[in-house]
Amino acid sequence: MPDPHHRRLRRPHRPAPVTALAPDPAADLRFIRDTMERSASFTAIPGWGQVILGATALAAAWLAAHQPASWLKIWLAEAILAAVIAVLSMRWKANRRGLPLFTGPGRKVALGLFPPLVAGALLTFLLDRAGLDSALAPAWLLLYGAGIITGGAYSVSIVPVMGLCFMATGALAVVAPASWANYFLAAGFGGLHIIFGFLIARRHGG
Repeated sequence: MPDPHHRRLRRPHRPAPVTALAPDPAADLRFIRDTMERSASFTAIPGWGQVILGATALAAAWLAAHQPASWLKIWLAEAILAAVIAVLSMRWKANRRGLPLFTGPGRKVALGLFPPLVAGALLTFLLDRAGLDSALAPAWLLLYGAGIITGGAYSVSIVPVMGLCFMATGALAVVAPASWANYFLAAGFGGLHIIFGFLIARRHGG
């Protein structure tokens, strides 16, 4: 006969294990992609800043066409204004996205871009002193394009393509009549900046 005082041993109640949330592969891939992009390339190229640069370049081209005697002074003033706009817009985008501006890839972009720009500034003085102002527009477009290509090697892939387009525009300016110089400057510093600025803003966040 079974013992009536015998009680069946019961196992202590254990709460059901909490099921962890399933990882989101898409979110992980986005995080990895963003991390690699930030560490390997400079993504603070300002798309909207370039659109503004293009607009001011078109205004400078219009003004230079109506005041040919001040052609060089107008474009030099535009170059200074463009440099200020570029630095301010890059800083704004870098701060908004939490990216370093002059360290890592940003410093590589600057080191690739500045030498051709410095060469362009010195050649401007030399060519103007020699009375070869007709060579200024091709030289500016070619050197600026070369700087965009070398600096853009550390940025997103669309930036070197923009540099190639600038060099192609400069190459056309070499063989075109000197009287077309202002049109090529408008097409390069105006049109190309606006077109690629819109593309960069759409694909890479402003």
